[in-house]
Amino acid sequence: MLAPSTARGIGSRLRQYWLLIRGHRPIGTLLLLWPTWWALWLAADGFPAWQTWAIFTAGVWLTRSAGCVINDYADRWLDPQVERTKARPLATGAVSGREALAVFALLMLAAFALVLLTNRLTVLLSVVGVFLAATYPYLKRHTYLPQVYLGLAFGWGIPMAFAATLGTVPALAWLLFLANVLWATAYDTWYAMVDRDDDLRAGAKSTAILFGSVDLVAQGVLYALFLLALLLVGRQAQLALAYYGGVAIAAILIGVEFRMARGRDRDGCFKAFLHNNWVGACVFAGFVLGVAMR
Repeated sequence: MLAPSTARGIGSRLRQYWLLIRGHRPIGTLLLLWPTWWALWLAADGFPAWQTWAIFTAGVWLTRSAGCVINDYADRWLDPQVERTKARPLATGAVSGREALAVFALLMLAAFALVLLTNRLTVLLSVVGVFLAATYPYLKRHTYLPQVYLGLAFGWGIPMAFAATLGTVPALAWLLFLANVLWATAYDTWYAMVDRDDDLRAGAKSTAILFGSVDLVAQGVLYALFLLALLLVGRQAQLALAYYGGVAIAAILIGVEFRMARGRDRDGCFKAFLHNNWVGACVFAGFVLGVAMR
């Protein structure tokens, strides 16, 4: 048996790794999972094959965890200066940069091992996914549009899901991908609005800084285009009326977000960001019913 001090030391180290991968904050996994499930249900015309569903569901958790690690590694210069992130393991020095890279590599290898259980096209698309996940965190130094890039990274499971299910990526998949890019850009802008003052002082960039005083107007445009793209998806896929009911409820929930964030305060913007989990869930319910009832 391990000595109590050794066991405590291992437990403490594992806890730091759990914090590093945001195991205690599942919202990021859910925001990545919903569009992946949208695509799986649409591509399979109903519940996907169990193996495919399991591969993508586990893959979402692994890649999101890996994304958190590489994001913190890239932001280790910024996080100590931001109120919301200054207690993260890399920011405090509880986890070293070398450890973080090792954890990132392990998670991505595990995710790639799952992809190898699919087909060749999905494997090739996964290489692009790795590139998106690994490079996204560095954009906030060079562009005001890292939230758009996050949308690309968070939505890449959509073409992969179609490829794994159908062996091809039809135009419908790319329309759904566009919808997710718009959605992710919008909800991550709420997130960026939480840190806007800290980012300005530290020299980081974001859509929240780019939009400035017209941020709520820009958010309205992004969400309107997102909903429009979803309506076009429903039309092209000839989904039943129930799908549009799910989209309508999602639109109402988005309206609630604007009420939450109207004062542009940190708490309100963060609540608006978190609220997108319910938006994704309503759209998913719409897909399930829209496919089943057409």
